Amino acid sequence: MRKELRLFDKPRNVNRFLFIFYVCLLALLIIDPFIHKHPEFGWEAVPEFYAAYGFVSCVSLIFIAKMLRWWVKRDEHYYD
Repeated sequence: MRKELRLFDKPRNVNRFLFIFYVCLLALLIIDPFIHKHPEFGWEAVPEFYAAYGFVSCVSLIFIAKMLRWWVKRDEHYYD
């Protein structure tokens, strides 16, 4: 019985997808300064603010989750 290959089973397709993904990200970063935004606060007018804010927020959530694990973690036989 042959295993049916899916779209991302071939490394060539994965590399193509990642290339297109990174080109789209780069295009968005390049056109961002030319898009007029309606900031309510001064820091929102800084170019690439939302990209940096999203990245820092995501990394912060990861570190907070790692710290919470120490507090919430139970012994292996806690529920026995």
